[in-house]
Amino acid sequence: MPRGRPLNRDLCAVFRSAARHGAGALLASLLLGGMTAGAQVFTPGVATAVPTGQASPAVSMPTLQTSQNPIFGSVSSGKPTPGVLTLTPLDAIDRGLKYNLSLLLSEQATETARGARLRALADVLPTLSGRVSETVQQVNLASFGFPGIPGIPPIVGPFAVFDMRLLSSGPLLDLHALNLLRSRGQEVTAAQFNYQNVRDLIVLVVGGAYMQALSGEARIAAVESQLKTAEALYRQAYDMKNAGVVPGIDVLRSQVEMQVQQQRLLAARNDFAKEKLALGRLIGLPAAQEFTFAGQIPLTPQPPITLDEALERAYRDRPDYHGAEALLRSAELNRKAAIDQRLPSIRFNADYGTLGARPTQTHPTYTTVAGLQIPIFQGGKTRGDILQADALLNRRRDELNDLRGRIEFEVRTSFLDLTSSWEQVQVARSSVDLAQQAFNQAQDRFRAGVTTTVEVVQAQEAIAATNENYITSTFAYNVARLSLSRSLGIAERAVKDFLGGKQ
Repeated sequence: MPRGRPLNRDLCAVFRSAARHGAGALLASLLLGGMTAGAQVFTPGVATAVPTGQASPAVSMPTLQTSQNPIFGSVSSGKPTPGVLTLTPLDAIDRGLKYNLSLLLSEQATETARGARLRALADVLPTLSGRVSETVQQVNLASFGFPGIPGIPPIVGPFAVFDMRLLSSGPLLDLHALNLLRSRGQEVTAAQFNYQNVRDLIVLVVGGAYMQALSGEARIAAVESQLKTAEALYRQAYDMKNAGVVPGIDVLRSQVEMQVQQQRLLAARNDFAKEKLALGRLIGLPAAQEFTFAGQIPLTPQPPITLDEALERAYRDRPDYHGAEALLRSAELNRKAAIDQRLPSIRFNADYGTLGARPTQTHPTYTTVAGLQIPIFQGGKTRGDILQADALLNRRRDELNDLRGRIEFEVRTSFLDLTSSWEQVQVARSSVDLAQQAFNQAQDRFRAGVTTTVEVVQAQEAIAATNENYITSTFAYNVARLSLSRSLGIAERAVKDFLGGKQ
């Protein structure tokens, strides 16, 4: 439905922005890149790739504070279960498709559209009702204009009338009601496509949030490794200082580096805990539920597909595009219905029953009426309805044209991001190996007394930066795969495959 389209319009671009700015900024970017203004409040953090040789800032990642957008809400699945829940990527997506609030609201919107269609159908079909009545009357003939007539008493009755009959009425020809019914039918179709579109969006958001949490977990492991190295360097510098080999400044440098890594570890653990909370919120897990992640997201090349094939598939498979087409057809039929108010309509009324003084003394009676209703003057109502229908039709046409161009933009951008992020992953892998070699050599030089801890600390910071670059580029590549699947309209089936395989 139209209400879901602003969110749909920007999610893919938002994920691409999140990939460029780091895993920790994913949910913040989702909101800052196109969600409803003020719906979410984040504390900006730094999670960008750090140039080699510079320290990674020890700052908290963005945190979800409040949420009003339904795609970031859910209906809790109950109380926490004892123990620790093991959550696979497919488990997370399946739970999101079951408990996410946006999907539940989409189901209700579809039911609302069906209800509107049934109401329009009632204006096309005949109605049938029954009636049974028994009346006792006493009539004053003089009150009806009959003066006293010799031989006839002025007061008649009391007498009884028993009436039992079926009554039916409805249109024989009403083009306005018929086209309005067709318009409501197209709205139901659009609501069904919107439901599928929301499912794809949930797969996109939940998959991204799961990958964000995995990136946070990997970041903790990397920082823990750096902390162990910093502690070893500090102990080594301390021992060498006691032995009179190095000055005290080398001990201070190594101690500062150790404490920096401690601070990073505290921040990374806090960010990871909040990322898990955010994921649990998306998929309806109770906030107190403990869970852990099962396995890693496979880092494999995207199956080959050409740009022309991707565009053809997107126009064929994207549910939001088909939904926009259905809304355009609905607007066209709605305009026809507005114009048809100027045309005559034919209606009928009929009844059949028995009438008599008492139930045992009745005789069948019936009435049939067919009438032609010709609108002559309606106070500008028809003209006003046509103007509104024209405006809606133009809006739907413009939205469809915009969506077609946006689909091509999203597909082309996804292709660029996918190629670039995969190359970044390859470079980041090599950089991690080179940084580790540089650190090993710096340690050897320090042990030999050739250099100071400055070179070792710089080399250790280079490892931290390259690890962060590798984590971020891996996240960016998987986000690019998510975005491409979404832009092709196959997110639910494709993302499930590459996130967790078939289970």
